Amino acid sequence: MTLNDPLANVLSAIQNAERRGKKEIVTKNSSVLIRKVLDIMAAAGYLEGYEVAQDAKGDLLTVKLNGRINQVGVIKPRYQIKKAEFERFEKRFLPARGFGIIIVSTSKGLLTHEQVKELALGGTLISYCY
Repeated sequence: MTLNDPLANVLSAIQNAERRGKKEIVTKNSSVLIRKVLDIMAAAGYLEGYEVAQDAKGDLLTVKLNGRINQVGVIKPRYQIKKAEFERFEKRFLPARGFGIIIVSTSKGLLTHEQVKELALGGTLISYCY
């Protein structure tokens, strides 16, 4: 069976491992987008970090968890929003104001929704975490 969204697969594996109390996961899904999303989550304190290891078949990602994730997932469809529309999507995907992050793809790269509001940019919603 083929998997259609590698980012959703990695975030689902992280969610399942967090619920079971695991400290790390190993996944074969490795792309620039996945690594940047994991970088943002680590910078926000939701992950300890990750390591990339070479395998004969490709890269392996070892993600180290710290138990701070309650919910994580991708946003489908990938909504394109303007700078004034963030409030509506914060209410939809985050449980409270100032709690959690939404990762947004902008012309400046991947940023959190707070950084995007400070820069007064719009973008495409990628994922959320709290």
